[in-house]
Amino acid sequence: MNRISTFRAAVAVLSMVAFAGAALAQSPAPSASPAASPSAVPSPAPSAVPVPPPAETKSPADAPTAEKAPPPAPPPPAASVQTADPFGEEFTLEPKKVVVMKGTANWDAAFDTLIDSFKALTALLDKQGIKAAGNVMIVYTSTDDTGFTFLAQVPVDQDVKSLTKDMSMGKSPEGKALKFVHRGSYDNMDNTYEAITNHLDDKKLEAKDTFIEEYITDPLKTAEDKLVINVYVPLK
Repeated sequence: MNRISTFRAAVAVLSMVAFAGAALAQSPAPSASPAASPSAVPSPAPSAVPVPPPAETKSPADAPTAEKAPPPAPPPPAASVQTADPFGEEFTLEPKKVVVMKGTANWDAAFDTLIDSFKALTALLDKQGIKAAGNVMIVYTSTDDTGFTFLAQVPVDQDVKSLTKDMSMGKSPEGKALKFVHRGSYDNMDNTYEAITNHLDDKKLEAKDTFIEEYITDPLKTAEDKLVINVYVPLK
């Protein structure tokens, strides 16, 4: 039943109730039966049962003291309200020491390729007992219709040894950028980047030929639909 049908049914029910009430109000009230004559009622005979003496009354002081009611429980704390994520917030990127892995990927297997790069870098750090000093990042260096080239980066506090030929030590991007937030799967990143493009067009801003994704949630341990990714767009 659609909303209009439901509304009409409710109006019909209300109309029937109102009509029944009016009908009851207009019908004549039944005549009252004649009351019996007082003389027809025989007077009761005097009771032969002795009346007991009145019970001894107690003073208010003899009454039991009522227990005090417990104080009312405090009201539950107000639920916190999550504010909207910033979109297009001005941000300054600070350079960090990172271990870098170069890579290329096609769009059909983009996320799997990025995950493989993070796994290779994490395995190398674990082997040398080095912990990451920040969130993992992807720096996109070029894109086209078929795929893209990228730099997978993991912040560290010390130099990493035994690097493969596609790995190196370096610095993360720095400078002024706009910060955007994406929540959800990597497959839905297209919607975020479309909104970013529209934002840049509306503000008449010109971006550089690169952009950075910082994975706030660990992509190796987080379900893909629960990802939180900061997208940084450096400006010219």
